[in-house]
Amino acid sequence: MSTGWLWLLAAGVVEIAWAQSIPPTQGFTRPWPSAICLALCVAVIYLLAMASKTVPLSTAYVVFTGMGAIGAVALGLALHHDRLTPGRLLAVGLIVGGVVLAHATTEHA
Repeated sequence: MSTGWLWLLAAGVVEIAWAQSIPPTQGFTRPWPSAICLALCVAVIYLLAMASKTVPLSTAYVVFTGMGAIGAVALGLALHHDRLTPGRLLAVGLIVGGVVLAHATTEHA
């Protein structure tokens, strides 16, 4: 796995953490949760920028948003007791398939 893909993996993980950090800010009215949220947002942008040095941005963004979506669904199921419906399962399967296809068809430097 190239360095760009490792940067992208890190960006996806931080993206999931960043999304989970938004609700505790309560509309950015709580200083510390807001500061954490903003710091994670900056980290996500930095990591995605580093990944896009060697991974085409179009591919990087598809993989990045896919990881964020899958992470949000997984955490919703695990932490917030969201229901796993056939439609949600199909959506996750399509996202995973798209991410795998984007990775498999990207020309590597």
